[in-house]
Amino acid sequence: IAESCDIYFYTIGGGYDKIKGLGVDRLENYFKLFGLGEKTGIDLPAESAGLVPSPAWKAVNKNETWFTGDTYHISIGQGDLLVTPLQLAVATAAIANGGRVIAPHIVDKIVDSDKNVIEQVNAKVIHDNFIDGNNLEAVRQGMRQTVTAGTARLLGDLKVEAAAKTGTAQVGGQKNSNAWF
Repeated sequence: IAESCDIYFYTIGGGYDKIKGLGVDRLENYFKLFGLGEKTGIDLPAESAGLVPSPAWKAVNKNETWFTGDTYHISIGQGDLLVTPLQLAVATAAIANGGRVIAPHIVDKIVDSDKNVIEQVNAKVIHDNFIDGNNLEAVRQGMRQTVTAGTARLLGDLKVEAAAKTGTAQVGGQKNSNAWF
């Protein structure tokens, strides 16, 4: 995680040699549990759901077979996997908060002209208790090491402790990639 090593994520996702890997079905399940491939429920219009591809989706939409290479691609967040920055922020927040995927919202309450609360908007938990706390802690430690010794070590001097995962997002038809932190 700290070094953002594609080969590590390929192996965890698709396997290699004697390492089985999670496989596409388990990856798809975890992506969806973290809120990818569906709208976050934010109280703003025109939100995109993104896409978590699967062998069935590829067969229907591309008339192609799913290959291990496809699993490798989604294991590093590429290929046909489409996420929004907001979805990624929600998933990252779930790692930080102990595994609760919470719908983001802009409005916390609606008040009338006399400042009486007409409606209180409460946090909505979308998914909870779906990942082992020890696994979350290992990911948090890896993300902290990204800043202290890994690919984002230039941010190690921040006045607050930070944790991160770095990556690259390609956008179809664009020449340049986008760096993610």
